[in-house]
Amino acid sequence: MSELNATAAALLGLLQDGPATGGQLVAAAEERFGTFFSVTRSQVYRELPALAKEGLVRLGKQGPRSSQQYVITAAGKKAFKAWLTSDAGPDHLRSPLILRLVHAGSLTAKQRAALIEAARGSYQEDLDEARAAVKAAGDPYSKAIAEFGQAHARAALKLIDAIPQA
Repeated sequence: MSELNATAAALLGLLQDGPATGGQLVAAAEERFGTFFSVTRSQVYRELPALAKEGLVRLGKQGPRSSQQYVITAAGKKAFKAWLTSDAGPDHLRSPLILRLVHAGSLTAKQRAALIEAARGSYQEDLDEARAAVKAAGDPYSKAIAEFGQAHARAALKLIDAIPQA
């Protein structure tokens, strides 16, 4: 078995809750950890056959419109547990906002202002959702993650507020 990448591990983790289709996994990933770890539809549909080939998932029931459920196998559970207990390595922040700000000199003043205002609205929404998640957290892990979400949104808003409006 080859070493799991983070996307494969994310999918195996979601499948711990039970069988799911690719579309259900995309939605669950967005809901469960989309703020911190993005998983695209194309990544999910590329990763699932690879996981099946490795014997870490198997095909489950076929659903409507040819949707295919996937079920984690015993080998998949073992691989996921090994991934959880392995060295995490460095975290990598992938921020579309920061990438755009790096290249903001290529925009007009009006385009930059629109970028900043859209980002401010998005991060304010993230902050509001994180506040609600802190209140709703049922365990210390969920609460700590939601508090991290608050801190991340606050930091992004602080970055946005530090940019001169010229």
